[in-house]
Amino acid sequence: METIKTIYDIAKEAGVSASTVSRVVNHKPGIREETRKKVAELLEKYQYIPNEAARGLVTQASRIIGILIEDIRVSHHTESAYVIEQEMTRRGYTCITLSTGTDPKKKADYIRILEQRRVEGVILMGSMFGTPKVRESLIKHLPNVPTAIVNGWLDLPGVYSVIADEERGMEQCVQLLAGKGKRMIVYVQDQDTPSNRSKLRGYRRGMEELGIPQEKQPVYYAHAGWEKDLDPERTMNLGDEITEKILEQVPQAEGIIYSVDLLAIGGLKAMGRRGVRVPQQIAVIGADNTLYGKICTPQLTTLDNKLVEVSRNASRVLLSALEGNADPRQILLLTEIIERETT
Repeated sequence: METIKTIYDIAKEAGVSASTVSRVVNHKPGIREETRKKVAELLEKYQYIPNEAARGLVTQASRIIGILIEDIRVSHHTESAYVIEQEMTRRGYTCITLSTGTDPKKKADYIRILEQRRVEGVILMGSMFGTPKVRESLIKHLPNVPTAIVNGWLDLPGVYSVIADEERGMEQCVQLLAGKGKRMIVYVQDQDTPSNRSKLRGYRRGMEELGIPQEKQPVYYAHAGWEKDLDPERTMNLGDEITEKILEQVPQAEGIIYSVDLLAIGGLKAMGRRGVRVPQQIAVIGADNTLYGKICTPQLTTLDNKLVEVSRNASRVLLSALEGNADPRQILLLTEIIERETT
């Protein structure tokens, strides 16, 4: 077993100064590539881990990134938080992930908790954090801390947004169904979030392109308000319940687009119970491209909002801001329809 090495041991073996090793550890420029590679190999050989606590005492830096997520049980947000944590850890940061719940006031309270933890940066997971209360709390508690919001927007200095173009993506979902001869297309939305409002705008625009005015576009809402606990099972049940209502009230429906996969899976359950043939009678599309859509039967066609890619970009934008670089405050990424058995 190798003896634990200090930065001075590694510098001596590499034939460089301790400050050069430090610059490699901290990904600083101004070092010859040959030297950087030599030092990096020794760092890996001895599994050198910088003492962040000691370094923080000297620099007054915590090297902590706060990640706020509404509900850690939502699989695609959890996967995104993992991607962010991996990106940050590679650069010497430690992440703390907190599950805030849906109450806007509690979200704001968690901003204050991050202030107490002396975080150096913040990532907000999802458009549901783009609220007035969160905005006020950031101004009050973390005015000088760079923040990235995943698939959402807050108009504040030092807040960076990486957004999926879900509006255009949902318009394309309507076009896909129309291309298969489906015209009576129903839209189902869960919670009222900026992301879901963007999806609804895309649906409406797609339907208007088919010559169907807004007043004739069947839109249903399957949300219970933020005060309700919308865990995955509850969301699927809401999809089941609202689809039963649609089948009763819109018997001529040829397609249903759901704002999230879990609602669509609940809808498929209701259709199966009633003997509705999918996609022959009713085609179905969800959104978010979650694991649930891959393992259900039939497999779900979904709008992939590239949340992992969006999250990775949010990490990089935040890291760039922490290094003092001026990046665009808003980045827009394209979505993609993953077509499976329900269309």
